[in-house]
Amino acid sequence: MNAQVVVVGGGPIGLACAIEARVDGLEVVVVEPRVGPIDKACGEGLMPGALAALHRIGVDPAGRRLDGVAYIDAGSRVEHRFAERPGRGVRRTVLHQALAERASELGAHRIHAKVTGLSQDADGVELTLSDGETLRAPWVIAADGLHSPVRRMLRLDGRAQPGTRRRFGLRKHFAVEPWTSLVEVHWSAGAEAYVTPVDEKLVGVAVLGSRPLDVDEVIAGIPELAERLQGAAVVTDPRGAGPLLQRARSRASGRVLLAGDASGYVDALTGEGMRVGFAQARAAVAAVTMGSTEQYERAWRTTTRDFRVLTSALVVAARSRFRPRIVPTAARRPELFGSIVERLSH
Repeated sequence: MNAQVVVVGGGPIGLACAIEARVDGLEVVVVEPRVGPIDKACGEGLMPGALAALHRIGVDPAGRRLDGVAYIDAGSRVEHRFAERPGRGVRRTVLHQALAERASELGAHRIHAKVTGLSQDADGVELTLSDGETLRAPWVIAADGLHSPVRRMLRLDGRAQPGTRRRFGLRKHFAVEPWTSLVEVHWSAGAEAYVTPVDEKLVGVAVLGSRPLDVDEVIAGIPELAERLQGAAVVTDPRGAGPLLQRARSRASGRVLLAGDASGYVDALTGEGMRVGFAQARAAVAAVTMGSTEQYERAWRTTTRDFRVLTSALVVAARSRFRPRIVPTAARRPELFGSIVERLSH
């Protein structure tokens, strides 16, 4: 099978890379062992910028309108409604299916296998697959997740975070009519609970914090949220992800580029992972078209700057003695809170 670019990883960012490649007229193959819509523990809120990026590539997943973000703790509340356009709460499986259908419609090919080996020279990259076959292409984009095997094969893993400081995520869905069109972020003593409307009768609750982490325990410690969800049926099993902080020493090695979580990730705390990932997909394909890994490294740094700086600062504050003051401070400075939300959402 001839391909100008191979995308390793068939999640949302990998599929976005494939779609971007086909829009640019490149022959593309996606290598992914899993079949069908792929689920993941995430907040499922698409910020306005992420939704606009999807619309640009012809993807419009069904979901629930999101008008903004609210931060809430036991005594304070602050909210900001998006200034220009809404976002959308979308089940991860619904998003994945919409992207997969668009990629197939555009002629992206798929191989159901794992990448078990990688070698490259000045002209291209050769991948060894779990079915014993090999696949060669001039370029590879690896979008194979937080714990990217390709990143490890390239020896691009950064220094691991100490175990006592690692943060994880867990998510469940509850059958209840959403009570707001905002993403609510409830701050408790040791964790944050993201509540996202994803359908007319369904909300997702993702909790972020250090282990041990239990969705029900976090909810029970937030009386307002516990009351909202009392008696609601749980419709999905808990799904976890982490450690959330992942570092990459570089975003490229030879003719292999890293995109999405594989390229490095800070935390889910600011909810803009998809927006950043879709921007990386576009930049990676542009770099392939231009034949410039240096161009991609520069674009990656520009695209992720706000995410890295603001999210890192918030995570530091969340793990410090200043944690109880985060929401009250934001409530006293709603214009500052709003400007940060706007900056991260676009």
